[in-house]
Amino acid sequence: MIIDNSGLNGVQSELHYLDANAEKIGFVRWQWDYYRATYDLKLTDRSSGSDYYLRVNTKAIEGKLENPHAMLEIEHVYMGLSTYPRGLDYDATIPKHIVDTANQRLQMLKRSFV
Repeated sequence: MIIDNSGLNGVQSELHYLDANAEKIGFVRWQWDYYRATYDLKLTDRSSGSDYYLRVNTKAIEGKLENPHAMLEIEHVYMGLSTYPRGLDYDATIPKHIVDTANQRLQMLKRSFV
């Protein structure tokens, strides 16, 4: 599920600022290389035990991710069902309460840039 209305696509931030604010909200920078980083937030549906990941993709537009002052731009925000050990199913139906929680966290992240 691609989340087009997050208001985060195109937002720019220094790496250290995005790391700190994303972490306060519960995101973890998992996958990264010198020019891209992915911030993940795990959301668990207690009724089914299923795990969903809210994912924020970024790319470096100035510098490399080894530098805390590298400038990142948020590219895409999307969400999927965890299908261990294969990855995420982005076409899975996601319960409304999980989507609502994801949107709340995205708004918190968006407000951190104001």
